[in-house]
Amino acid sequence: MNMKIGFVIYGALDTLSGGYLYDRMLVEYLRAQGDTVEIISLPWRNYAAHLTDNFTFKLPPNLDMLIQDELNHPSLIAANRKKHPYPVVSLVHHLRCSELRPQWQNIFYRVIEKQYLQSVDGFIFNSQTTQKAVNGVMENGKPCVVAYPPTDRFGEAISEEEISQRAISDELRILFLGNIIERKGLHTLLDAVKDVTQNASKSQRSKVLVDVIGSLTSDPDYAAQMQEFVKVNSLSSLVTFHSSLNNQPLIEKLKNAHILVVPSSYEGFGIVYLEGMAFGLPAIGTTAGAAGEVIDDGATGFLIQPGNSQSLAAKLQIMNEKRDLLVQMSLAARSRYLAQPKWNQTANQIRVFLQSMIQTT
Repeated sequence: MNMKIGFVIYGALDTLSGGYLYDRMLVEYLRAQGDTVEIISLPWRNYAAHLTDNFTFKLPPNLDMLIQDELNHPSLIAANRKKHPYPVVSLVHHLRCSELRPQWQNIFYRVIEKQYLQSVDGFIFNSQTTQKAVNGVMENGKPCVVAYPPTDRFGEAISEEEISQRAISDELRILFLGNIIERKGLHTLLDAVKDVTQNASKSQRSKVLVDVIGSLTSDPDYAAQMQEFVKVNSLSSLVTFHSSLNNQPLIEKLKNAHILVVPSSYEGFGIVYLEGMAFGLPAIGTTAGAAGEVIDDGATGFLIQPGNSQSLAAKLQIMNEKRDLLVQMSLAARSRYLAQPKWNQTANQIRVFLQSMIQTT
């Protein structure tokens, strides 16, 4: 059964982030199966302005199904509450009220998100962690599916031989991959690199190099603070900002790195960790959010408490000095990637779920 589907997002579908990658590849898969998918794009604005969309936005007609990226939740509550002739399914990457911020702000966001979550007919969750987060906000008896994000966009994993050869190096090459926003934790990594550098005399292998790949315009004030931190602490020869990269330039950076570090304060899943593991990169994330669904602490990487730069520095020092351990964890990371279901399997699972929603409406 082919479907006519609407897909609500903010901004452009080709935005470079893990969530938009998921949305984009789902759209591509559905279209490849013969489904018609119409992108309904609402303009990016601030949260208060998005709430005013409730006065004007109406659900589009003549569809079999409407998927909404949950990121759009403040704009859609009123429209969803009105009678609609087709099911509305929310694709939830992570909840805004799950992010690390002052409690009073998250109480406000939780109230808004709860109203939105109650207004839809079903859910696509990107992880069990996200499903649990939604169940913690509302009593959820609605149809749902947990479908892990696409992690195989770069093709086959690199060879074990390449991983072993790469470890023979006098420096530890660290990759940070994510938009330069506070939630992603670049400040924690830079603090750790500063500590490692200051303690260089205690280590036989002291030099660490960091490639920072991600948008510098998502939060320009924070990005400027990070660049200033690098300059003030004399890290400019060690830390390089590349802005956003994609395709072959990004692949080359992934192949060249030893370890992936994204110490985010919250991830709904963390596509980036598994993508790095395809290149044999042990991942360092945090205990907050779903990173623990990907990273086996001490085997395929490490989990630290959010913001704990001293713990991160210690992990980096271990990986820098014990190259046999680096190789062991790199090979384990590669094996973890190979065990992940391929995207076509996951996307087909979503499509079957959508068809079942239409048939029972």
